[in-house]
Amino acid sequence: MASKKIIYLAIIYAVLAAVFYGFSAPFSKLLLDKISPYLLSSLLYFGAGIGMTAIVLINKNQQTSLRHEKFGKADVKYMVIMVILDIIAPISLMLGLTSTNASTASLLNNFEIVFTALIAMFFFKEVIGRKMWAAIILIISAGGLLAFQDFTGIQISYGSLFVIFASLAWGFENNCTRMLAKGNPLHVVMIKGFGSGLGSLIIAIALGLTSAIWYYVILAMILGFFSYGLSLYFYISAQRHLGAARTSAYYAMAPFVGAIFSFAILGEAITLIFIIAFSIMVIGAYLAIKENNNHLNV
Repeated sequence: MASKKIIYLAIIYAVLAAVFYGFSAPFSKLLLDKISPYLLSSLLYFGAGIGMTAIVLINKNQQTSLRHEKFGKADVKYMVIMVILDIIAPISLMLGLTSTNASTASLLNNFEIVFTALIAMFFFKEVIGRKMWAAIILIISAGGLLAFQDFTGIQISYGSLFVIFASLAWGFENNCTRMLAKGNPLHVVMIKGFGSGLGSLIIAIALGLTSAIWYYVILAMILGFFSYGLSLYFYISAQRHLGAARTSAYYAMAPFVGAIFSFAILGEAITLIFIIAFSIMVIGAYLAIKENNNHLNV
């Protein structure tokens, strides 16, 4: 059994994973004033891929597992689909961030829980319990509140729809990535980083949207390293000692951390609708975590 010191360290890792991913939305929102959504998506993933490669090169244990844990031909199709989805999702998220608040986008990331669960049910025949169904209903309800800019005129926020579409793509991607679970997750994120980064870069070049000042490019890659790369690294490290359910409980803080960062960094207004949606999302996320715990204890 792991010592208390190791458990506490694992909890710190899980919280850091949530915090690092949480500040991706507000900082991406700032960078979108200087970099196109397509180029920014590319740089975020390149930052993650390069960062993870550096960790593997520094860590001798990772080098050993890289030589021993190899993917087969059957895994190639899942890698290709994973990379394509990881091109679509961040671009959709960045496009959404250009026309909606980062705090709203952060909360709408909870839709990833909904889509991941529903896709697992329809395509992989997983059973969804009552708590997860309740969580899905609550998250969708809160998302409905956030998707409307003006209830008097029933004006839909198209930025919110882009964010929800990004969550749908990541929901498919989560189910696809789990088919590669036999491999080292750090090596999977290296494939994600370089493959998706290159794909988004090709799109940016085709659209003629690659212009950016060099130091903003570096900042974007640093953000990608922390929010997309190091976040996953800490998540994996925490999982080794806390287990999947307890780690996911801490990581579920990420959308709410993102919303708080958005208020602090961007000075976004806190509306009554947002407070109501925030509260509903908290309950939904809690029920989703309880469902995961119950599932793992069966």
